Amino acid sequence: MKDNLATYYKELGVSKEVYEYSVKIEKKLKDRFNDLDQIAELNQLKVLKAMQKNRISEAHLEGTTGYGYNDLGREGIEGVFADIFQTEDALVRPQITCGTHALGIALSANVRPGDEILSPVGKPYDTLEEVIGIRPSKGSLAEYGVTYAQVDLLENGDFDFENIKNAINEKTKLVTIQRSKGYATRPTLSVKRIGELISFIREIKPEVLIMVDNCYGEFVEETEPSQVGADLVVGSLIKNLGGGLAPIGGYICGKKELIEQCSYRLTTPGLGKEVGATLGVNRLFLQGIFLAPTVVNSALKGAIFAANLYESLGFPVIPNGTESRHDIIQAVEFGDGDKLIAFCQGIQAASPVDSYVTPEPWDMPGYDSDVIMAAGAFVSGSSIELSADGPMKEPYAVYFQGGLTYPHAKFGIMMSLQKMVEKSLVTLS
Repeated sequence: MKDNLATYYKELGVSKEVYEYSVKIEKKLKDRFNDLDQIAELNQLKVLKAMQKNRISEAHLEGTTGYGYNDLGREGIEGVFADIFQTEDALVRPQITCGTHALGIALSANVRPGDEILSPVGKPYDTLEEVIGIRPSKGSLAEYGVTYAQVDLLENGDFDFENIKNAINEKTKLVTIQRSKGYATRPTLSVKRIGELISFIREIKPEVLIMVDNCYGEFVEETEPSQVGADLVVGSLIKNLGGGLAPIGGYICGKKELIEQCSYRLTTPGLGKEVGATLGVNRLFLQGIFLAPTVVNSALKGAIFAANLYESLGFPVIPNGTESRHDIIQAVEFGDGDKLIAFCQGIQAASPVDSYVTPEPWDMPGYDSDVIMAAGAFVSGSSIELSADGPMKEPYAVYFQGGLTYPHAKFGIMMSLQKMVEKSLVTLS
């Protein structure tokens, strides 16, 4: 078996040197991977329980057209999501185009002119800046008189509780907490830490709304932010919860009155959740959420393998090779644009789709610098599939995520290393 594996890797472009180095790293991770399998098993049972409770049947797998009135599948899916997140209601729709759109809906639906949004965990992900109006953009919340305040994390990654307390005032209507790091090198927030932050905020202003950007974090742990006090949890279906099958879509789970507000923003006042044809995606949504725990598990294993491999080569990795995991993203700081490009080109070469394409940095809408992105995905832009990206600016960090199967994620990392070795950017010892 070992000889056959080595032969296949060689035929796919992995040298004996890179293969043997990677095998040495992987051998140390077996116990860690076993712990991840147990979390995946728990979350798989959680999903199954929710599907059985909502009496999912073959009828739920069909879709609707036109107005989408009385869509049985849509209602079943939203019941399943609400039970998984232990919330009162959910909005799960193909009309939600991406995670940023879902966050924009949740924000704009639940704040009004004169209100203020507070981020107690630093600057949000780049694409949300224009939604809020941190960077001026047509139609931003700032144009509607909604203000924004921010408290950065301390240098060690802890919450700045004193300044958070000072920042909360009579105008503070909604607190937004981004779980994952985005294009930053701060630690991803665990559900436990999010719960501690929520409890602190509630002591100061009990009525404030708290929203968690849950992208990349779903099913990584045993619990979700909605179980520790978040009023809304928001994410994309072409990330973790789509299981690699959802072709589009996003979700918002939370309190019933807030979800109703979101539905009016998504469609129009007076119609809300009652309209929105599912156009045949119900089967993919349901099958995707069913597969999601094991798919997320595969992506996590790939991230941990990447962390340990590149840490062994002397690169700063966030999180490091032994830290607990709270999302599927692995950051590696190269401090060199050529290394960042080579890494992404290796990921692209390992893809099942467009493996022959060579990614290059480009001026991508919504970002403040050139970005290089690598993804040969069955669903365009799917971050739960093998992908990597990074902004072409210091510290030239790459953000690796995804892998529908662990063997594919592993191969992608091996190919990223192969490209760097071929260009004499790293030396294996």
